[in-house]
Amino acid sequence: MSDPMIEIHGLRKRFGKQQVLDGVDLSVPQGSIFGFLGLNGAGKTTTISILLGLMKADEGSCSVAGVDPVKDAVEVRRRIGYMAENQTMYGWMRVQEIIDWCGGFYPTWDRAFALELCKQMSLAADAKVGTLSKGQSSKLSLLLALAHRPKLVILDDPALGLDPLARRDFLRDVIGQLQARDVTVFFSSHLLYEIEPICDYVAILHQGKIVACDTVDVLRERVRRVELQSKDIGGLRDVPTLLDVRVEGDRAFATVADFGAARESLERLSRNGSPDTGLNLDEIFEAYVAGRKEFAA
Repeated sequence: MSDPMIEIHGLRKRFGKQQVLDGVDLSVPQGSIFGFLGLNGAGKTTTISILLGLMKADEGSCSVAGVDPVKDAVEVRRRIGYMAENQTMYGWMRVQEIIDWCGGFYPTWDRAFALELCKQMSLAADAKVGTLSKGQSSKLSLLLALAHRPKLVILDDPALGLDPLARRDFLRDVIGQLQARDVTVFFSSHLLYEIEPICDYVAILHQGKIVACDTVDVLRERVRRVELQSKDIGGLRDVPTLLDVRVEGDRAFATVADFGAARESLERLSRNGSPDTGLNLDEIFEAYVAGRKEFAA
């Protein structure tokens, strides 16, 4: 089995009294599209900054494309492509000029490939960067992240701020370009309904910890919602892996992280208990980060 493209062990980071990362462990397989999910302020960008060598963790270690970012941050940035929301580019430059300028930082820069991407993305080489639309700027940022042919691309909420049609077109370009080249993608976002169809794996970061990490299919299979009578919810305190309890009149809905482990307890609790037709990634995410158990208590 090939080594993971990203490996994180026990990552901790504190800003003043706020514990942003609290023992994060994560492994990103080579060739995968990996969704890194969390609410705004959950620590996603902090994690990425540590992976890029832009920030040091208080504790823990990580490896990115086989390199320790603490020991050699420059080499990490040479090996990966990185794109963030609202990435700063020099507006007075023309598209061709910024492509050539960025090429000077990478020994593996492929100018012919960059110009090919420019045509594929319908970017005018003589257009000034400052005149590009939000969607065109995102495409140019993606081009600059790919032109040195990295095997790992880190995208930090890249589609945030785009309108729905522009996001759809951008994600189509991202996946089309990266999957065709067997590139590993580490994709941070909270636009869950758009990530769900394209990710192989997802990890949910909440209160500084990874609370769930698996393939999308496994999460859909394990995380289930059960309907029962509201008078029976007191017994839910004994149900393993309980994430969320919602009450609507005389009915209650309990969401569990592992339906296989909870099935027996749920069946004892109520004969009316039965799994829902399944939850989408948005509903699974909500159960983990905003779940309420107080009704069961």
